[in-house]
Amino acid sequence: MTKYNIIGVMSGTSMDGVDLAHCTLEENEKGWTYTINASKTYEYDEKWRLRLSKLRVQSALNFVRTDRYYGEYLGLLINDFIKSNGLQVDLISSHGHTIFHQPESNLTTQIGCGHSITAHTGLPCVTDFRLADVILGGQGAPLVGIGDQLLFGEYDMCVNIGGFANISAMVNGKRVAYDVCPANIILNRIAREFDQEYDVDGKIAEQGSVDYDLLGDLNDIEFYQQPYPKSLGREWINQHFWSLVRESRIEKQDKMKTLVDHIAGQIGGNIESLSDDKSDDKKILVTGGGALNKVLIDHLRSATDAEIVVPDTQLVNYKEALVFALMGILRVKNRVNVLSSMTGAREDSVSGSLFGDFSKLI
Repeated sequence: MTKYNIIGVMSGTSMDGVDLAHCTLEENEKGWTYTINASKTYEYDEKWRLRLSKLRVQSALNFVRTDRYYGEYLGLLINDFIKSNGLQVDLISSHGHTIFHQPESNLTTQIGCGHSITAHTGLPCVTDFRLADVILGGQGAPLVGIGDQLLFGEYDMCVNIGGFANISAMVNGKRVAYDVCPANIILNRIAREFDQEYDVDGKIAEQGSVDYDLLGDLNDIEFYQQPYPKSLGREWINQHFWSLVRESRIEKQDKMKTLVDHIAGQIGGNIESLSDDKSDDKKILVTGGGALNKVLIDHLRSATDAEIVVPDTQLVNYKEALVFALMGILRVKNRVNVLSSMTGAREDSVSGSLFGDFSKLI
């Protein structure tokens, strides 16, 4: 069997909701091809958003309960998605939701119990993709570079602007990938001060002006001077980033515009630094919710001479779910799905925990 129908499940740090993508992945002598057949984002209600955001300070018992119930919740969403679209499914591949990410402490945790997902869907499931890499000394992030290499090799670099912005590129014959800066996770915080979930089309930012004092303070953050591989987590934002934004006395729309300029500048600077020759010859695939922020993309195009390619909306929104679908089938086939060149681990790994009956896939 070389064709697989897989549902990729992704929940990002911006906590917009759960992304589900039904993908057909096919392997032939030339490599892997994909089709996204159906997709949907199930937005979190306030109860789940609050529970996930506060879980890192809850009791051990509440943590275990939430892991179980969140897996059940994912299973029920998957069942609704399958029924609504009349889908045939071979495998569920779930990223889960990150609660802790502290690779410097040898720690990363994504909830969403695989046993619960399999029990409620009756389908085999792969989860827990990051931990093996962290135990091997890696950052456990970003992981999407394996998909960039196998599915999007025609681009010189791939940028995803989700809760965090990350980038991947071929450097000296190896795929490297790393987190660049916080993105939607901070833009959405400002948007909520305007009673909006996010800044639609960048309209709030469009009304503001860049504050160069705040911009300079943000650009001076130590993380940006560190070499890759490197990754970011919610804890880092609270410790090193948000206080600078919160303490600034400028207007809220000016904070939004300044953050947009900061994000675009950091991404553009990394595109330039990873370019081994003229950057205006480079094609950069840009996906993630931030790719739909017109003001952010305009700023990014001003920050680099490379060609910025924003694909169709489905790929923009569901590329990460697609890549985790790919990582899931690679795990089932016992193939490397996390590259140490991207994460800094001691070695490549075959990462992910298996739940259910995989006999039909092997």
